[in-house]
Amino acid sequence: MRAANSWTALFQFQDLNFMSFSLHPRLDADTFLLGDLPLCRALLMNDSRFPWLVLVPRRADIREIHQLPETDQFQLLREITQVSAAMETAFSAEKMNVAALGNMVPQLHIHIIARFEADEAWPGPIWGVGQTIPYADETDPAVMRFKTLMSNVGGQ
Repeated sequence: MRAANSWTALFQFQDLNFMSFSLHPRLDADTFLLGDLPLCRALLMNDSRFPWLVLVPRRADIREIHQLPETDQFQLLREITQVSAAMETAFSAEKMNVAALGNMVPQLHIHIIARFEADEAWPGPIWGVGQTIPYADETDPAVMRFKTLMSNVGGQ
């Protein structure tokens, strides 16, 4: 019986941690929700020039990867790897860029971007290059393609 109580306490703690999570307003304004992986919320950056996803661990008050519990660090790496591989395949990317900067948005979030030698920012970073071209809305066929892609990642 004692073991069952320990498991119950663990799941209650995790549920409370997910419940206290909220997305930074800037991420909320600049992205489309694609869904939730076991740890991360998956978002599509609203810039159609680049296949660009953002993963946000659903943990409150986390700014850095090292602030996550070790099990969450491993899960984060697993989700980054799964999403990167799926995007590389789906878009025939020449290079995958993965970055956790956080200078503009303090909440821990990881950018995963499929890159091509023909993209307007190549070979440099995408930030601050050209004008954003937003998707029409969340029903845009390209947005739906990302939703389909994410539905096949991580056992959602």
